[in-house]
Amino acid sequence: MASAVGFSHVALQVSEIDRSIAFYQRWAGMTIIDRLEDPKTGNKAARLGDGVTSCEIALIQSSLPVEHALGGLCHLGIGCADREAVDRLCADARREGCLSRGPIDSGFPLGYWAFLADPDGHQLEVSYGQNDPDA
Repeated sequence: MASAVGFSHVALQVSEIDRSIAFYQRWAGMTIIDRLEDPKTGNKAARLGDGVTSCEIALIQSSLPVEHALGGLCHLGIGCADREAVDRLCADARREGCLSRGPIDSGFPLGYWAFLADPDGHQLEVSYGQNDPDA
């Protein structure tokens, strides 16, 4: 595809945009880039970024129910600085009721990882050492 300029975003449908924004700010360290509301439909959207990469998350709230959450092994993923950061996030997520799996040490190349569930059941992976044989 000669006209493509790069991967830009992942869009997730959410049921309550403010609740989802708070989740991704808290657990993925993301900040709001912009927000909009369509006056014709009432649909709301927000783009969030991590300030490090160019890839963004677009959260979209509409009147339609959220039918397909990122489940199974489908997920968004963030890398952590070390195993202790994964452990801290997992301990906090367990207390707050959003840890869904882990932490698990899968060795190289999968690393040390866990899944958190956002308010609509989309999975966020927090990991350390993925694709790093020295981790």
